[in-house]
Amino acid sequence: MAQAAHHGPFAFAEHLLNIDGRPHPVENRYAIATLLVGAVAAIFSIWNNMHLVSSWAGLVGIALGARAQMISVTTAQRFLAVLGLGAAGVGLYLGLAHGGPFGGVLG
Repeated sequence: MAQAAHHGPFAFAEHLLNIDGRPHPVENRYAIATLLVGAVAAIFSIWNNMHLVSSWAGLVGIALGARAQMISVTTAQRFLAVLGLGAAGVGLYLGLAHGGPFGGVLG
């Protein structure tokens, strides 16, 4: 059955991101991953003792977001990537302010 519908965990989100009517699975997954990692970084930056998680998640989120911006095709993908980049930046900067990615290891 070659025309079987694809139902994955992000199938509905990927459908919303394909506003041009063509599938872009790699680009969609980069945008979604940027948003999720950015959210993790921002949420964990609330607590002072979680600076390791928020710093590293922020670094990974910024790298993912940069890649997502470079390969994005649709405006919806860029929108998610920018939201994720902002959240990752907040998580990174607050994580750095609370102790950084190597807190306690180097000093």
